[in-house]
Amino acid sequence: MKNVLLKIQYDGTLFSGWQKQPELRTVQGEIEKVLTKLCCQTIEINGASRTDAGVHAYGQAATFKGDYAIPVENIKKAANNLLPEDIYILSAEEVDDDFHARFSSKGKTYEYKILYTKEKDIFSRNYYYNICKELDIEAMKKACGYFIGSHDFRAFMSSGSNVTDTVREIYDLNISVKKKSAKKKEILIEVTGNGFLYNMVRIITGTLVEVGLKKIKPEEILNIIESKNRYMAGHIAPAGGLYLKEIYFSDLQKGENI
Repeated sequence: MKNVLLKIQYDGTLFSGWQKQPELRTVQGEIEKVLTKLCCQTIEINGASRTDAGVHAYGQAATFKGDYAIPVENIKKAANNLLPEDIYILSAEEVDDDFHARFSSKGKTYEYKILYTKEKDIFSRNYYYNICKELDIEAMKKACGYFIGSHDFRAFMSSGSNVTDTVREIYDLNISVKKKSAKKKEILIEVTGNGFLYNMVRIITGTLVEVGLKKIKPEEILNIIESKNRYMAGHIAPAGGLYLKEIYFSDLQKGENI
């Protein structure tokens, strides 16, 4: 029995999310179809993160087990020859039998992309959150500091989740700005933590945007967290701007990853 770890990137635009669902096109579903064909047996994969419809990934991780003839070192090339163009296997490696992409994960980094444009840019809508009003970046950076640490992030979780333990730890939250042209700026929000609640990163982003629009003061963030009230936090930012950047399987403080 082999246990294989895959590192995967995908464009989530045309997928109904990561998790396999009947009659819907999903990332997990597409990969399982290809691996089942390659391994000549039914293959089920376990992903480290269940990204939603429209969310992208630079570094998703998944594991699968089976007894099959194809050498592990050939899986990457063989799978990529069969996968659709919006999924790509970056690596495939054999791991210990007890290794599991989800349960062995120590944390994740997500990146959120905002495009400031004076007029809406329809060609970027699936990959950025288009914002046509100037944002106060310094206020947003100040607000980031209040999220750092271990908190009960219930106020930043969408309804529909059955999670009862809503305490998570955020290790780092940064904002950077890149000028793309005289009329466009790319604003990148990068957040690393030991885990995230349903829509947590998108709600944090929406809240930071409202800070940038001066609807919420930076120092109000702590009160929002302590309230545990979803209605106190900001809106949910669009799915298309969110990217699963990295999954960590070792000490995050050392910056080690897959």
